[in-house]
Amino acid sequence: MVENRSINIAILAIGGQGGGVVAEWIVQLAERAGYLAQYTSVPGVAQRTGATIYYIELFPEALAKARGKEPVLALMPVPGDVDIVIASELMEAGRAMQRGLVTPDRTTLIASTHRIYAISERSAMGDGRSNGSEVFAAGEARARRLVWLDMEAAARQGGSVISAAMFGALAGSGALPFPRALFEEVIRVGGRAVEANLSTFAIAHDDAVGAVQPPESAQPSPKRRVGAAVAPLLARIETLPFIAQDMAREGLRRTVDYQDIAYGRLYLDRLAAIAGVDHASGGERYRYELTTEMARYLALWMSFEDTFRVADLKTRSTRFARFRNEVKAAPDQIVGVTEFMHPRIEEVCDSLPAAVGRAILGSPLLRRGFGRLFRRGRRIRTTSLGGFLLLYTLAAGRRLRRMTLRYQRELAAIEAWLGRIVAAAPTHYALAVEIAICQKLIKGYGDTHARGAASFARLMQACDQHKARPDFAATLRSLRDAALADDSGSALDKAIADLE
Repeated sequence: MVENRSINIAILAIGGQGGGVVAEWIVQLAERAGYLAQYTSVPGVAQRTGATIYYIELFPEALAKARGKEPVLALMPVPGDVDIVIASELMEAGRAMQRGLVTPDRTTLIASTHRIYAISERSAMGDGRSNGSEVFAAGEARARRLVWLDMEAAARQGGSVISAAMFGALAGSGALPFPRALFEEVIRVGGRAVEANLSTFAIAHDDAVGAVQPPESAQPSPKRRVGAAVAPLLARIETLPFIAQDMAREGLRRTVDYQDIAYGRLYLDRLAAIAGVDHASGGERYRYELTTEMARYLALWMSFEDTFRVADLKTRSTRFARFRNEVKAAPDQIVGVTEFMHPRIEEVCDSLPAAVGRAILGSPLLRRGFGRLFRRGRRIRTTSLGGFLLLYTLAAGRRLRRMTLRYQRELAAIEAWLGRIVAAAPTHYALAVEIAICQKLIKGYGDTHARGAASFARLMQACDQHKARPDFAATLRSLRDAALADDSGSALDKAIADLE
């Protein structure tokens, strides 16, 4: 770090992560080391819980005295004039690069690889998540030096918050000319949660030392082990196109977890049939895109969310452990979890034997009388014995899932979907792929599922009517994008009207 000018630092943090605390620590650190320091904060738009840029400039006090005048320090970061950028979350690193704060001739980028999803990502009807790999690639191209680490994991492990992890990563990066002991002294003098902050600081410091690439957690996931019970099925996956095998393993794990071994076998039967059609349709030229997409979307559809699935997920021990971690509960503290559940009469009937469910839904009298029992939502405390056993017993009903009205409906819908794909692939490969991807419209349960299923049905109807058009694959893609654009269906209405 040069000693004849200011050191300029920008911290990008989300509300509640302690960005201001880090900025104050850096100011105290610099002043103890004989630097003049100034810091300001620039609030941003509350896209998650409020994003803020904290800007700090440090100038050697000895140099100012030698020059006989006080330095003029800026109040805001200027593109191309920032030495260190600390980002508390992956997309905050992307935001810093988008603003031009990271430059290859000057900037050390210290960023966390974990994600906190924006409202726009969470509310999207499909998979609205931004592509993190693009941020990693941009960092490679734009930063002089990169330090990637999972600050959220460091904070959890150390029992503190991300502010301590950011401070530790800064120390470990070596981007400032100050010893580690001085960083730790600042934390001790602060007097708050000293042991937890020092523990988190140490973990992040060690993670940052020498780190110049995304950690393994940011790289493509290795093959996951699915357990000895499904080992006989793994050999079948090896017969699929190599590019689809990782996704097929995940699909197998998901379907077995969802139902049982036989259900996983059904998943592979269907996928193998698609792979055969893919190969016969010249899929090698397309890198077996159809099989790869189907390995994903078939598993997602087969693991549709019904009342049994919801109850199962809400009673898993991993979920309760995650809650304890999120609220940072001590071992001797009790954490209570209350679920709000309001199944519609349709979801209740879908969980009944098919004949019974149809009878209730088909009779206005029975539907009205039965529906009175479920007019109001219920709050169920799953950390109490009674609440837990209620949902645990409901989750056990998955053994009877194949008898239910919902299963039979989904079975018929999946078979119809597969039929369209198989029919399209030999003559219109791209259309078959687009039909496969349309499954992303179907997700969740209740009103969310009903809206998605209705949009999917409209797209399939349009497909049946216009599939002979040579450019219909691109048209179907645009219709799907319109369906995902809003939950009112107005964009899809317009797109279908334009198609006619």
